[in-house]
Amino acid sequence: MHRHGYKGRKLSRERDQRRALIKALADSLVKYESIETTLPKAKEVVPYVEKLITKAKKADLHNRRQIVSSLQTVASAHKLVDEIAPKLGLRSSGHLRIVKTRFRRGDNAQLARVSFVDDLQAAPVAAAAKPAAPKARKPVAAEETK
Repeated sequence: MHRHGYKGRKLSRERDQRRALIKALADSLVKYESIETTLPKAKEVVPYVEKLITKAKKADLHNRRQIVSSLQTVASAHKLVDEIAPKLGLRSSGHLRIVKTRFRRGDNAQLARVSFVDDLQAAPVAAAAKPAAPKARKPVAAEETK
């Protein structure tokens, strides 16, 4: 059997349990802005949250509803859209980092810390990328067009 087309890690869980785990890790990451988990779980949650951040930067109603459905709590979804995403506005990608920390005592599993690259406490809020209003043109007189 070939491995083509099978993406993602199984994390020793069934599909619904795995989705709930990733959703809970993403919710905790948004809520606490940094989490420590095993390295395979960290590698799974980073792309998931990166896509949510990209949606949060757009901040329209459709994307906000998608973020609410992708996180466990509505409060963390609003925090992502209203507080975190504006502070990450200057960065186009690579919002999160994974740092290997230690080995867990019980089973010697490699642990890693997932956190935002920018310090969200000190980061200034980026100016909202709104389309610029068209400049007013000077009225053209009939004689000038000839």
